[in-house]
Amino acid sequence: MADDQAQDQRRAPSPAVDRALTVLETLVSADEPLTLTSLAKQTKIPLATCAAIVYTLEERGYASRRIVGRSHFWRPTLRLYGLSAQLVRKIDLSEIAQPHLRRLADSLGMPAHVGVLNGRTVVYVAKAAPPGFIQFDTYPGKVAPFNLTALGRAIAAYLPDSELAPLLGQLAVGTGPKAPPPTTEAFREALLSVRDQGYALEDEEETAEIACVAAPFFDAQGAVAGSVGVTGFSREIAGDRLPAIIDAVRTQSRELSRQLGHMPVAAH
Repeated sequence: MADDQAQDQRRAPSPAVDRALTVLETLVSADEPLTLTSLAKQTKIPLATCAAIVYTLEERGYASRRIVGRSHFWRPTLRLYGLSAQLVRKIDLSEIAQPHLRRLADSLGMPAHVGVLNGRTVVYVAKAAPPGFIQFDTYPGKVAPFNLTALGRAIAAYLPDSELAPLLGQLAVGTGPKAPPPTTEAFREALLSVRDQGYALEDEEETAEIACVAAPFFDAQGAVAGSVGVTGFSREIAGDRLPAIIDAVRTQSRELSRQLGHMPVAAH
């Protein structure tokens, strides 16, 4: 095992693999088929090397070409879709999230959750809790109004407006002592704050004395896929502990995003 680890540390990235992936990603992201010259220019890969890569991709079924006169136009095939479909079937979000939730729960001494949006509700799909006599009423499968939870707000803040707008007419009224009136304008303002800060905070809006901090995570396409959060007593989350809680939650949300294939070009 030690020898394997030493080999991993010494092994440099493969330029050939990097170039091949760059060509494939460029073909996939292009709006129309590309000529070899255009592909080499966009990828900044020498023409001969680029040609060798696309011919190999064609042979393996990942690219196809259309010949018009003396020009060859290249595009990706649906074989990639077949690979991704197999991968999606094997991915269990609750299983992937468990190590991240366990680190949160152990480091903060609070239950940690992953939530996903389902219509106008947020669904708790995974949970990790520290040992103790006090257990919060949160469990995998629980549903809650999306606007009353930090989990739901962290997701809603990153939805495209075409998906968010239909939800704004279905805002639930909170029963907690600090629940604000559910107005569209106020909620949009709250979501702007979530995007600016990178996290959502809910304090005694759904339930008295209970607060929650959550941050979004993203999939390989850059779309918001869910959120990671912790729940605790309002007195525990507010005050001096809040910055450390926010930092821990955001760290695990970023790690989960990376595990799902998200590679941001700029900070969210």
